[in-house]
Amino acid sequence: MSIRITTQDRFDDHEIAQTLGLVRGNTIRARHIGKDILALFRMLVGGEIGEYTKMLGESREQAIDRMVAEAEQLGADAIVCMRFSTSAVAQGAAELLAYGTAVKLRD
Repeated sequence: MSIRITTQDRFDDHEIAQTLGLVRGNTIRARHIGKDILALFRMLVGGEIGEYTKMLGESREQAIDRMVAEAEQLGADAIVCMRFSTSAVAQGAAELLAYGTAVKLRD
């Protein structure tokens, strides 16, 4: 069974039998000078900055995967109250953090 994830504090079709604790996954990504040049051009002419969209999407997926791996190590069935957080760690680099509460479910 794969880990179920929700941003809510419960699942409508299951009861939380046990709370296992906080789980998190993070990644830190730096901007690439080539992508910055393309992004600057797009800011001038308008439109989506696809390079950054792709980079952030990959970062979110990697952070979720790491959070799920931590939950699996605890023997969790699910993660509730899942959230994202970002913070700058250096000029041109940012952390993306996924976190939530690992739980065991009961039907």
